[in-house]
Amino acid sequence: MSTTTITIEPLGRGIGAQVTGVDRDRMASDDSLPGEVLRALEEHGVLVFRNLRLDPETQVAFCWRLGEVDTSPGHHPVKGIYRVSLDTSKNAAAGYLRGTFHWHIDGCLAEDDAYPQMATMLTARAVAKSGGETEFASTYAAYDDLTDAEKEQFAALRVVHSLEATQRLVTPDPTPEQLAAWRRRPVKEHPLVWRHRSGRRSLVLGSTTDSVVGMEHAAGRALLDKLLRRCTAPERVYRHEWSVGDTVIWDNRGVIHRAAPYDPDSPREMLRTTVLGDEPIQ
Repeated sequence: MSTTTITIEPLGRGIGAQVTGVDRDRMASDDSLPGEVLRALEEHGVLVFRNLRLDPETQVAFCWRLGEVDTSPGHHPVKGIYRVSLDTSKNAAAGYLRGTFHWHIDGCLAEDDAYPQMATMLTARAVAKSGGETEFASTYAAYDDLTDAEKEQFAALRVVHSLEATQRLVTPDPTPEQLAAWRRRPVKEHPLVWRHRSGRRSLVLGSTTDSVVGMEHAAGRALLDKLLRRCTAPERVYRHEWSVGDTVIWDNRGVIHRAAPYDPDSPREMLRTTVLGDEPIQ
């Protein structure tokens, strides 16, 4: 079945668009919709479907039409759904989710050398009374805004990424046991500039960055922090204030994101589906 095209309304700030003209039934039945969503995602980075009230089964089925879905155990009876909650009864790994309060790209530290995720879809089942918004910034735009001299300078730079780097932002004084657990995860090295098959380029930034290969540590950190500040300046960020039933999908290859902190006792619960990537950072 194929129906009319979707309506896209840019949200400003160079990233994000609201999608209208789509309901749950169309998500399940319109054969033209996955292609339209992928094209819009490429252009806008983040797509917002307000009050879509998507059920888990339809969410996973639609994501399978975008690409291969991650079906790793996610503390939810529907395969392909991962519960995002700080409630340990809903997510046994809730402690690590505090790391998502800092800017990051999903998949920079995959243990099995998997490529970074292509896209992530979140649906709000419960929201926090205060906090819990999700912010997005374009790393495509971050690259495009570099000067020619900076593009030349950064072309060959490689950056070390580690779980320890991101977890120290949450727990700056870890116990020996915590430190040992972090260091069991493999350290990764990625180019600072991701050259995509599409021809676009983006910067690989975020909380997992530890150091720049071949640079004195302090100088490398200063460079990474400066680039992240430029990428995430307020005028470049889309901040989504969640309502129950909202669904948001973003292009993980060219967008970094973070959640605003919220009370650990909050009922906030997001249902996440991940579309796996097929493109290495190179």
